[in-house]
Amino acid sequence: MKQEAVDYLMGIPCWFLATAECEALAKPHVRPFSFATIDDGRICFCTAIGKDVYAQLKANPWFELSGWKPGCGWIVLAGRAVMDIAVSEATRKAGYEHMTALGEAYEGWDDPRLTFFTCEDARASCADIDGSSRPIPLDD
Repeated sequence: MKQEAVDYLMGIPCWFLATAECEALAKPHVRPFSFATIDDGRICFCTAIGKDVYAQLKANPWFELSGWKPGCGWIVLAGRAVMDIAVSEATRKAGYEHMTALGEAYEGWDDPRLTFFTCEDARASCADIDGSSRPIPLDD
C-alpha cells in the first residue's frame, strides 16, 4: 500500500532518485532525496523549479528511486512523474520545513519555487539480498 512505501522512504535518511534527460540520450542522473508524503491519495515528492531534477523530469518524466534500510531489504519505486501538482497547505508546509532543514533557502512555505510531483504508472517492490522480492501495492 502507498503508506508502506512512504513509511519506508521516510524511515531512512535518504534514498536515491534517478532520471534521464531524455529517452534518446538515456544518460542517467542520480541524486539523494529525502521527502515523501501522501496527499490526496497520491505519493508526493518535493523539489524546486531551479533544480536539474526538475528540468529532467519535465523533459522525460520516467524515474526510478531506491533506498536501503538494514534488515528490511531495499525498496525500488518506479513511475512517471506528474509535475507541479497542487497539494494541501499541510503538505506544502511539511515540504518547506524539510527542505529548509536540509539547508535550502525559500521565502516561506508558499514560495513558488517549491514544487511537488507525484507518480503515475508506478510500481514498487521490496527486495532482499537472497533474491527474493515482494511487490508493494500502490493502488489503494
